[in-house]
Amino acid sequence: MNVLDLFRLDGRTALVTGARRGIGKAMAVALAEAGADVIGVSRSLEASGSDVEKEVIAAGRKFHGYACNFGDREAVAAFAKKVTAEHPVIDILVNNAGTILRKPATEHPDEYWDEVINTNLHAQWTLSREIGRGMVERGRGKIIFTASLLTFQGGITVPGYAASKGAIGQLTKALANEWAAKGVQVNAIAPGYIATDNTSALRADPVRNPAILSRIPAGRWGDPDDFKGAIVFLASAASDYVSGEILVVDGGWMGR
Repeated sequence: MNVLDLFRLDGRTALVTGARRGIGKAMAVALAEAGADVIGVSRSLEASGSDVEKEVIAAGRKFHGYACNFGDREAVAAFAKKVTAEHPVIDILVNNAGTILRKPATEHPDEYWDEVINTNLHAQWTLSREIGRGMVERGRGKIIFTASLLTFQGGITVPGYAASKGAIGQLTKALANEWAAKGVQVNAIAPGYIATDNTSALRADPVRNPAILSRIPAGRWGDPDDFKGAIVFLASAASDYVSGEILVVDGGWMGR
């Protein structure tokens, strides 16, 4: 087999959460370009006509769009039941949907904490369990979480986000320990500072923005397209012996 064939995803179906924009959209398009059909879901994703749908179809693949409020546990459970009934075989699960709410710890309300933990952790656990069950039964599958630099660091004024992303790192390893021998590889990608809606406040901050840039060896904020190669690698046969890893895509931030 040619080494490039290891990265092909022909005949696979991938579910990508948070697929409407940013990193999730770039990941969904990359998987389609590698040959996978895509199920996209976001809080406000259009049932049809979305930008991500257009790009997936332009790549020659099928697209199915869903909307789900990942901060609502009942909505997540209902979505998991619906999507697994309508798509019995999901080969790749990309747990990318997430949110961040900023306020100092002494002022951080329970509503912020609950919204972030439900969206960033509980929803991802529920989907991994429900979709992972089918992967384990079939003896094949790929689950990729979106972790964060705050899987390793504490951050500032984002205690719920830091807690959720630290937990995602451990959940990645916990599921990998159970499922690697069953043919299911579970890994994560930890983005560095990426130019998305979630970081608009930081990029507009006249103090934080230059401070962040000065520490990134690559000398720039990352772009969602910087994740295309990483997601295809972890979703493909090229990573069949990679399990429980957190791949950092950060322009060198963690190495400094």
